[in-house]
Amino acid sequence: MRDEFAALARLAAPLVGANLLQMAVYAVDVMFVARLGPIEFAASTLGVFLFSLILWALIGFTGACAPIIAAELGARSHAVRQVRRSFRMAMWLGLITSVFFMIVLSQGEKILHLLGQDPRVSARTGAFLNILLFVLLPNVWAGVMRTAAAALGRPGWALIVTLLALGLGILGNWLLVFGHGGFPALGLEGSAIASVVTACAMMLAYAAIIQFDRKLRRYHLFGKWWRPEWRRMIEIAKLGAPIALTFTLEGALFGGAAFLMGLIGVVEVAAHAIALNIAAIAFQVPFGIGQAATIRVGLAYGAADRVWIGRAGWAAIVSGSGFMALTATAIWLFPRLFISAYVDVTDPAHAQEVALALQYLVVCAMFQLFDGAQAVAAGSLRGLQDTRVPMVVAGFGYWVAGFGTAIFLGFHAKWEGVGIWIGLAVGLFVVSGLLVARWAMRERLGLVPLKA
Repeated sequence: MRDEFAALARLAAPLVGANLLQMAVYAVDVMFVARLGPIEFAASTLGVFLFSLILWALIGFTGACAPIIAAELGARSHAVRQVRRSFRMAMWLGLITSVFFMIVLSQGEKILHLLGQDPRVSARTGAFLNILLFVLLPNVWAGVMRTAAAALGRPGWALIVTLLALGLGILGNWLLVFGHGGFPALGLEGSAIASVVTACAMMLAYAAIIQFDRKLRRYHLFGKWWRPEWRRMIEIAKLGAPIALTFTLEGALFGGAAFLMGLIGVVEVAAHAIALNIAAIAFQVPFGIGQAATIRVGLAYGAADRVWIGRAGWAAIVSGSGFMALTATAIWLFPRLFISAYVDVTDPAHAQEVALALQYLVVCAMFQLFDGAQAVAAGSLRGLQDTRVPMVVAGFGYWVAGFGTAIFLGFHAKWEGVGIWIGLAVGLFVVSGLLVARWAMRERLGLVPLKA
């Protein structure tokens, strides 16, 4: 177990660091836009929700190449051709699906009108999404390249590239949102343009790394780019579709909560965005550990080593849950400190927003442990190429237990925003319990290889 914890740490540390930096990129956008006023902030919140819901679904869909690549490497260390096929077909799927959903995002204003959002917010969100949609394809392709690099033993590049993205994001927002350095003050649209530039830079950086890194170069990942491998594409799609839907169900639970908040008021949406961003930053650690668990368990799965499978999964679950216990304590003890990163907590103009965010963070602290456990357990099960039942678990836990509770407590019990956040906690509790139980019963359920 000591060796497994060490191997997990070497793989997970740069992925966690990259995830945290990526959230910092998103947080920079929020921090700049939050100062434009409640309408612009609400528009950014709802727009980023719609965009992120699609982006994470597509990253999950194409990221199904990770357990396949890991299993191929676990079964035979010189699986160059098989790895290249998996990478190429994941990139093809990313292109096809991104173009389709870019068209969907172009209808953002109409979607928000149908969902009953404030017309002023809907109009601004539509203008924001008309630019932000161009971030989709470069981000999806960057995600596939990052996944492949990590599975092939080069996770550290993710940290370097995302650090570059953070610097570009800060500079782009500073120049374009408020009009510094001789650039026009473009406000919300400026933030979207900065995101496009950052995403394209990340994509090009990963492409250069794959071409010039000595270890990655020998796989010739961009070789025979034109050649289809339909069987491999179908394999990735079958494994990735449940992952994409699982990510969508989870993201939609939190984003759907934003729409419920929108039915209460604009200030509630802003407070929800702040609390949710804080929770999302903390979540990046177990999410990164879960990504590493997929690769570690996938290697063991390919090698048909039951003992190694158990060690890899449990090491990850313990690590992720343990970290989230620490973040829960920090959020509980210092909530105003976290909120002050987004708004001036001493400004009377933000008093109601801060008061609501403080209430939401109390609930957020409670569900941190469950959030960490479900993220890592899901990642471990993906390493076993088990994605369909976890998808069903997510559907039941997030939408029957979680969203149902949010609607009941938020509107019927009149608890409003606090009731909605308690619903989020219930959903995470149910999903984490069921996924960890499934991992514990993996041998009885026939999820591990027959060969010892």
